[in-house]
Amino acid sequence: MFDKKFKQDPKKRFSSRVEKYVKYRPNYPQEIISFLKENQILSNDSVIADIGSGTGILSELFLKEGNKVYGIEPNIDMRKAGEAQLAKYSNFVSIEGSAEKSSLDSSSVDIITAGQAFHWFDLERTRIEFLRILKPEGWVLLIWNRREMLNNEFLKEYEQFLLKYGTDYNAIEKRKLDFDKFFGESKAERNYKYRKFDNYQIFDYDGLVGRLLSTSYIPLDDHPTFNEMMIDLKQLYDKHQQNRLIKFDYKTEVIYGHLVFNFHKNPSNFN
Repeated sequence: MFDKKFKQDPKKRFSSRVEKYVKYRPNYPQEIISFLKENQILSNDSVIADIGSGTGILSELFLKEGNKVYGIEPNIDMRKAGEAQLAKYSNFVSIEGSAEKSSLDSSSVDIITAGQAFHWFDLERTRIEFLRILKPEGWVLLIWNRREMLNNEFLKEYEQFLLKYGTDYNAIEKRKLDFDKFFGESKAERNYKYRKFDNYQIFDYDGLVGRLLSTSYIPLDDHPTFNEMMIDLKQLYDKHQQNRLIKFDYKTEVIYGHLVFNFHKNPSNFN
């Protein structure tokens, strides 16, 4: 159900969702930090650029470890929410910028992270910018909390619910993310890997509503399908709730690796 009237600029589309995003979006597993340290990707001195930092959910994972984190966020409402959430961390620096134009100094960061954001980026321009701001042998970490439907009947039906009511959900989900091309221009150059971690949230009905409305492609109360959608959501909840609770299972997917730049093919990019 794609409605052009409700199509939004990726850098603005979460402005009306900020409060619910802060309250209802999942955190990232602490096991990610242990994994990165065990594999000598992260140290206490690592400088992080969290691109599309939003309300600061991923940034905080590294701030708790004492790392300096630059939160790069183009949406003013999300950025201000992140500043409020992370105000207690002196090692957090909030910057108005984007994946394509971060405003960070060249060769200034050890690790670039993007949590739940990479699919919004202009990949060609982003790759050039990441290569510019990364130190030699720097790492890129692309992270998503993905709903795990395998043993969760509620989430299987919730997926169909999103396909029915999401204004551009199907288009977003099908967007091609060419990790091979992003990490290296030839098969020999590509150097990235996957790792997955278990994660979950548990909601009562009000929490389920909040979780739904934190999503950018879900219509709000000014949309003609909103009332019908909320009736269907309540029916879905009533069918699957256990002790008035619903569980969201996730696999937190981490794609990590080094970027390779072919200077001979693209010399102008380093001007």
